[in-house]
Amino acid sequence: MESGRCNEGQPAPERLAVRTVPVADPGRLVSRLPEPAALAWIRHGEGLVGWGEAARITLPAGEDMFTASEKWLRELFDRATIEDAVALPGSGPVAFGSFTFDPTCDGSVLVVPSAVLGRRSGRAWLTTIGDPADSLRPAGPLIPPAEVRWHDGSLPAPDWEQAVATAVGRIRSGTLGKVVLARDLYATTSEDIDVRVLLQRLADRYPDCYTFACAGLVGATPELLIRRQDDDISSLVLAGTIGRGRDAAEDEALGDSLLSSAKETEEHEYAVAGVRDTLAPLCDTLTVDSRPSLLRLANVQHLATAISGRLAQPEQGTDHSVLSLVAALHPTGAVCGTPTEVAMELIRELEGMDRGRYAGPVGWVDARGNGEWGIALRCAEVDGPRARLFAGGGIVSGSDPVAELAETQAKFRPMQFALEA
Repeated sequence: MESGRCNEGQPAPERLAVRTVPVADPGRLVSRLPEPAALAWIRHGEGLVGWGEAARITLPAGEDMFTASEKWLRELFDRATIEDAVALPGSGPVAFGSFTFDPTCDGSVLVVPSAVLGRRSGRAWLTTIGDPADSLRPAGPLIPPAEVRWHDGSLPAPDWEQAVATAVGRIRSGTLGKVVLARDLYATTSEDIDVRVLLQRLADRYPDCYTFACAGLVGATPELLIRRQDDDISSLVLAGTIGRGRDAAEDEALGDSLLSSAKETEEHEYAVAGVRDTLAPLCDTLTVDSRPSLLRLANVQHLATAISGRLAQPEQGTDHSVLSLVAALHPTGAVCGTPTEVAMELIRELEGMDRGRYAGPVGWVDARGNGEWGIALRCAEVDGPRARLFAGGGIVSGSDPVAELAETQAKFRPMQFALEA
């Protein structure tokens, strides 16, 4: 087992005993979580929730963080004894994961829960590792956050606007085409924050998003980085944002202005090109929407492009698991910029903070290499009574610092709502 320097969490057992059985419809998945330390990946009421820890790996900084995590997980699952009466993506042993945005930063994590409750296409199942009786506990009471107090993040608003202006200057000088700049915001409550409450509120208000939780990172991301189901893959690229209108007419006008905006479509095209160029060599077929459409969420509208394909048969000794696809795609132009290396260096120079796992990949992977991974957006890192929220936007030559600040304020609102509703 590749533990040693990488495994700073609970040591992985020598051999996992995994059992998956069909169950009756469990109702709301979040309501079945017995404790605040939740793991989750939910959209439109379907997905996975997990609790307990059968194994965990916390990875040090390094360009090999995806390779190291996949090696550890493959060895763990290969040694497991698995009884799976369901045989769907997400049944059998599953790891929930969340990786740092910047490979030079510590904190990436994979967690194999001791219990997973799943639902897909009208079927539900329960996976347990070890004694099932140890995993089946009644849900404790949900405790909403109280007395929420807000604090400035790493850069006050005027300083962040200056960072945007500096980035625009670099872009106009020809140094790069696009960079994504983020900022943070802190919240403190009177008691420890119950992640289940945040999940429930986010899932109810943003059903079209992927509501997630992993090792204290919780949010509702609209962006699907990659889904793998056997040889079929899909991705939804988002870049370009505008608010919602006060009525249907204003909403449509705003959407039309987003679709026709040269600045927003330029930002979007950079992101689509990056995903397309990465996936094309791995696929026998790849289909990319010819033009972006609108994805309307409760608080904002995005330009969206769907990408789908069928993986080519890998060469002997290689495998296109979902984690290998995540490694190939991250970081995308939607959360970093173009060219990647130049944008990453500018982010380190201008943001004045460590993003942690914000804008990094978050999702799940099963023993067959299937899984779903999003980009950790509209999220917060929760630690006891403290939450650190994140928001960002793509900066191109036509960006206006005041408008970019307003966009980040709109992107903070989902997590602010989850904490204060």
